[in-house]
Amino acid sequence: MDKIFGSSDLKLQGKDGAVTPVSALAEKQVVGLYFSAHWCPPCRGFTPKLAEAYKTISADKSFEIVFISSDRDEAAFASYHAEMPFLALPFAERDVKKALSKRFKVSGIPSLILLDGATGAVLSKDGRRIIDSDPAGENFPWKPKTLEDIMGDTVLRREGDDVKSVKRQEALGGKTLALYFSAHWCPPCKRFTPELAKTYAALKAAGRDDVEFVFVSGDRDEEAFKKYFATMPWLALPFDEERYEELSSHFEVDGIPTLITLSPEGKVITTKARAAAGADPAGKDFPWAPKPVASLETAAEELNETPTVIVLCEEASAEDKKAAAEALAGPAKEALEAAAAADMDPVLMFATGEEKSSVAEQVRKLCKLDENAAAAGKAQMLLLDIPDEGGFYVWDNADGAALNEEAVRAFAAAYSAKTLKRQQLG
Repeated sequence: MDKIFGSSDLKLQGKDGAVTPVSALAEKQVVGLYFSAHWCPPCRGFTPKLAEAYKTISADKSFEIVFISSDRDEAAFASYHAEMPFLALPFAERDVKKALSKRFKVSGIPSLILLDGATGAVLSKDGRRIIDSDPAGENFPWKPKTLEDIMGDTVLRREGDDVKSVKRQEALGGKTLALYFSAHWCPPCKRFTPELAKTYAALKAAGRDDVEFVFVSGDRDEEAFKKYFATMPWLALPFDEERYEELSSHFEVDGIPTLITLSPEGKVITTKARAAAGADPAGKDFPWAPKPVASLETAAEELNETPTVIVLCEEASAEDKKAAAEALAGPAKEALEAAAAADMDPVLMFATGEEKSSVAEQVRKLCKLDENAAAAGKAQMLLLDIPDEGGFYVWDNADGAALNEEAVRAFAAAYSAKTLKRQQLG
């Protein structure tokens, strides 16, 4: 827990001024991090439920919760914490709060992250759903199911007008998979599905028998599921709302359509395959593993979740565009390798905006970049940190420094050291 909170000296705030060292959390079987704020109506609706569940569960089980406040001032924090029977991160620890929000990619509140107290491993990022469904803690400590358990034993295959149930291992064993979270009621899904079907057909026409796609339905009833599945050339999991929720929680799906690719061993290749698939209709880059240096358009989904070093060079020469990509390549590869070794998401992403696009235009507008430099064909580097409440940083090359690998490394290092001038998106 010390590593998660960043310091073993940190003290958590209890009732009546009592304090608890953060190291004491390691003695608990489950620790919940509760991101909430008094100004948020859904939070005020959930907090009493969480407080009652906490009292019930902690009475005879090793369970603790830490309130992480998004309140606007200390008075609001204190008033809100007074309604809670559990611990709180002191309001003054704003940097710790930001770091925790970024670490667990908290994009909305209320959010309850459940952790294994001894190891700090994430049990669930959807603790709110767990408390709603199990307020008495009958399934405590809520050990997550394996992917095998959630997916079940069978899948559905369409054969003409018939749908047949087949053993999942028989149909999917040894294959690279794409799980397609979608629903008939969702307009973006209905637009994307026919395009994805063309990509699937191209893969099969190319002899890719080692590949399979599986529809995971978020439809509202079985009739809608059947109607939608009839338009698809791939397999599907049987309609089951509970399984959909469990899989969505397992992969942290927060919107549809979502396309996730898995290795034959069940290891996640990417949870953000939708944009890559849309840009690769022939499926030549399947299973769309993250590239060290992404195009800004395919990285757009992840900008909200991960700080990203971006080089915008839409008007630059082909030679300068190539040089920009090469400058990013080394640091980007190292960031991916470090993330893979730690079995976590990269701390930084890297992307280039080589073509004029709505994404590049929006980034320029929000960051108020020098339009003259863009028109002159100069490459411009910035670091977009949307998870940090919309922060961004612009590379200062007023002295005409070359945009090379050394410059990229120095820029990223200065960001990590917090020596860059932070600006606010607007």
